[in-house]
Order: sequence, then structure tokens, then C-alpha cells
Amino acid sequence: MSTVINYLETLVRETHKTEAEVMTLAFETGLRQLWRERLLGRYLRGELTRDEAITAVGIDWVELAERQHQAMMEDLAWALETK
Repeated sequence: MSTVINYLETLVRETHKTEAEVMTLAFETGLRQLWRERLLGRYLRGELTRDEAITAVGIDWVELAERQHQAMMEDLAWALETK
């Protein structure tokens, strides 16, 4: 917990924002991330088209999710082969 307090204190000091402003930004950032992860998950499960995902979160995030998914699938295939 002390690390979170250190992060908060450092951000307040370095951004010259109030603690409330930093907390608000952190909350908004967290919600955006959760929303993006939800949409990318829907895309990877085939519930959204690639174009819909790109429109919703941007091509950079979609391509990153695709690369991570491919790497995970390769790792899984390797693990199943070695058994």
C-alpha cells in the first residue's frame, strides 16, 4: 500500500495537481483500460469484427492484442506438444 501512496504523492508533486485531480485521472484511466480490455476480449472471442474493434479502440491496440493472442496460442501449442 505504501507504494500506491508514494505513486500518488509523486504524481501530485510532479504534475502540480491536487490529490483529488490525480485520483480522478487514475479512476478515468482505469475505467478506459477496463473498457478497452473488455472490447478486445470480445474481438478475440469473435463477438466483434476486426473493423468494429479498430473503430472502438484503435488499430494499435487491436494489433497488440492479436500479437499477444498469437504468442499465447503458440506457447499453449508448445506446452501441449511437450507432454
